[in-house]
Amino acid sequence: MRTFMKRIGAALLFLAVAISFTPTLVPPFLDRIYYEGPRSDHFDGERFFNLGFPPYGNGTPQRFMNRLLHDDRKSEWPERVPVTPTVPPRRVDGAEMRVTWIGHATVLVQTAGLNILTDPIWSERASPFSFVGPKRVRAPGVRFEDLPKIDLVLISHNHYDHMDVPTLKRLWKRDRPVFVTSLGNDTLLRNAGIGGRHDMTDCGRCPGVEALDWNRNTIVEGAAMEGWSREPLGPAPIANVYVERNHHWGSRWGTDRNRALWSAFSVDTPAGKIFYAGDTGWGDGSWLWEAAARGPFRLAIIPIGAYEPRDFMKTNHINPEEAVRIFETLKPARALGIHWGTIQLTFEPIDEPRRRLEALKRARGIAPERFIATEAGETFAVP
Repeated sequence: MRTFMKRIGAALLFLAVAISFTPTLVPPFLDRIYYEGPRSDHFDGERFFNLGFPPYGNGTPQRFMNRLLHDDRKSEWPERVPVTPTVPPRRVDGAEMRVTWIGHATVLVQTAGLNILTDPIWSERASPFSFVGPKRVRAPGVRFEDLPKIDLVLISHNHYDHMDVPTLKRLWKRDRPVFVTSLGNDTLLRNAGIGGRHDMTDCGRCPGVEALDWNRNTIVEGAAMEGWSREPLGPAPIANVYVERNHHWGSRWGTDRNRALWSAFSVDTPAGKIFYAGDTGWGDGSWLWEAAARGPFRLAIIPIGAYEPRDFMKTNHINPEEAVRIFETLKPARALGIHWGTIQLTFEPIDEPRRRLEALKRARGIAPERFIATEAGETFAVP
């Protein structure tokens, strides 16, 4: 009975992952067309793809789900990890830069009068359903009601742990921020009432939403930012946001796999450059050199978790060793490790990513403060 209940619990926990990973579990009518445009080296006219790599690496969706349900190597996570929420300042002006890990891939960066959020999720589950699916064990490190007015939201791709529509709707209703994402994801946002009326005949710039291809950029102008302080860093534009190539995939319902593009971001602010890797595997690493050319970076935000079992996950998620390779390539003044210890999506123990990062820093002679993995709600300053 105990084994049976354990398997039932695992099945419920990973149902949302199954929906994303296994197209055969959902009917074809759940397919969606999010983007229509010319073919390119990463778009075949219907779906996007990584350059020269299959979407699932060495595994198959069915094999992965079987391992999730039956492999005893999957670590048990606690039901809850205590979190002490913080209340960030309303604004951080001038050259100061303050960073708060809120949880999973959600980070608040405050600098030059600009409040930036990456892949915000305040929902209890990363799932299309509120009652089932991967559940967070760390509460958000900042309560939503304590969140300062957000100016810019970066959305890397459309998986539920990165594109949390309920949170995005709350942000749109409260703050009217600028949303920057990659091709096709704007359709999902606009269909949810975010960023203005969706019109498939006009997929260009829409109020609040900008969707771009890899290696394209958009200017976020200071005039749009309430509370922007132009002294001493000069006039608008406030930020130049580049959508960068990385190595991942996208889906909401399985059959819509890769209908929308995935990405990383470089953000050039008057106080320095920020790199956000999004959710990525290593691939051939060439995407990293493209991003590094936009440096030097003051801050890099790099995933370190959700990497086991390695034979399946290596195409889509980097591990701590690869995260350190990214850090050593970009050479930022500071880096923050994310995408760990919040929502169990894979096999590794909850704190293993942070422990491996610390061991790698010691082995490679990296100063402890240069690349950190904080507790949720902890804020640090970037020199």
